Amino acid sequence: MTIGIIVAMSKELNLLLPLLNEPSTKTIDGFKFHIGSIGGKTIVAMQCGIGKVNAAIGTITMIKNFKVDLIINSGVAGGADSSVNVMDIVIGEKVAYHDVYCGPESIIGAVQGLPLYYLPGLNITECIAQQPHIHFGLICSGDQFIDTAEQLAKIKTAFPQAKAVDMESAAIAQTCYLYNTDFISIRVISDSPGAGHDNAQQYSDFWAEAPEHTFAVVNKLIQSI
Repeated sequence: MTIGIIVAMSKELNLLLPLLNEPSTKTIDGFKFHIGSIGGKTIVAMQCGIGKVNAAIGTITMIKNFKVDLIINSGVAGGADSSVNVMDIVIGEKVAYHDVYCGPESIIGAVQGLPLYYLPGLNITECIAQQPHIHFGLICSGDQFIDTAEQLAKIKTAFPQAKAVDMESAAIAQTCYLYNTDFISIRVISDSPGAGHDNAQQYSDFWAEAPEHTFAVVNKLIQSI
C-alpha cells in the first residue's frame, strides 16, 4: 500500500519527516517528494505550499506520479469551536469550502456540479479511538488566514458545525474526489481565531512550543490501516 502525506508549510514538513524510515527524495515539476516507510507501508510525503491552488497542483502531481492509494493531508488549522483547544487534533469526518459561492442557484461552499461535503474513504473512527484531545468533525477551507471573530462568525453562520478552518483540505479532497483517490484530513490546532486574544501571537507561540508528538496521530493511523 502506498500512502501520500501532504502538508502546506516547511514547519509542518519538519515535524513529519522524522516519522519516515530510510527516506529518499525525488523532485518532480518543482515539488520535492520524500519517500520512505511507516509501519510497512510506502510513504510519499510532500510540501505543496499554502492555499487551494498549490494544494490541488501538488495533489495531482502526487497522484499521477506515485499511484497512491490514500492521501493524508496533515498540518495545522485554526480552531473553529469552543470545544477545540490549541494542540488538540481535528480529524475531518467531512470537509467543505467556506469561501466558494457559484451563484443563486448554488449552495454556499459547493463548486457547481460537485458535492458540498467531501467524505474520507475509510472509517476513521475504527482506526483512531476517541480521546479527549482528538475531535472528529467538519473542517472548512478557504484562501484566507482566519484570525478575527468577524471572519470566524461568517464561516460559522454557513457552517455552524465547523471544528477547524484551514487553507488546503477541501482542495485536496476535491482533487482526490475527481481522481478517485481516498483522502483524510488530520489537523493540529495552532490558534483560536476570535477568542479575545492576540491570535497572531498565539499562532507564533504554537510553533515555538509544538512538540513533534502532535503528528503522532498520523503515525497511529498509518499503523492501523
